[in-house]
Amino acid sequence: MSFPKPFYRWRPHPWHGLDVGDNAPSSVKAYIEITPFDLVKYEIDKSTGYLCVDRPHRSSSQHPALYGFVPRTFCGARVCALSPKAKRGDSDPLDICVISERPINRAEVIVTAKVVGGLQMVDHDEADDKIIAVLENDHVWGQLEDLDDLPQVLVERLQHYFMTYKFVPGSENNVSIEKVYGADHARAVVTASMEDYDEAYGQ
Repeated sequence: MSFPKPFYRWRPHPWHGLDVGDNAPSSVKAYIEITPFDLVKYEIDKSTGYLCVDRPHRSSSQHPALYGFVPRTFCGARVCALSPKAKRGDSDPLDICVISERPINRAEVIVTAKVVGGLQMVDHDEADDKIIAVLENDHVWGQLEDLDDLPQVLVERLQHYFMTYKFVPGSENNVSIEKVYGADHARAVVTASMEDYDEAYGQ
């Protein structure tokens, strides 16, 4: 896979030009694409690095946390190997949900997040894991170490969102969440995605 034509002479590309974080996989940088206030799904344009409108939400679904991706990660063969029901990785950067006690109502921001768990999601046979993290130094959530430390209802809301945000009545739902996992497995997924990125794009 060839590295995309540079577009970060003046501004670093959010996927390829930002750093994954010095303390990865325990703590990572997250580039935020969507906030809990958004009724539109935004997604990074991989060639330019600009945030684009992917689609308006069809239903009343709203993301229950900050949502984005971890720079310099890639969901390829190693991430797929950690997801038994998947046939391949989704070839995107690793998705991450970041929980913050204080409302953050703007996207295109970079946050540092502590990895505490994740959702093993499979979308049309592709590994599409969602890492769950808490905002580092958050006064309420910042001391958490594992997913079990979070209120169960927050995890349920994340599961419900990802199981329904693409749902169209009368059509087949090809999304499944195979398991919810804690910090140890989440860190393994982050590491796998970093290694997949190095293989796809070089260090």
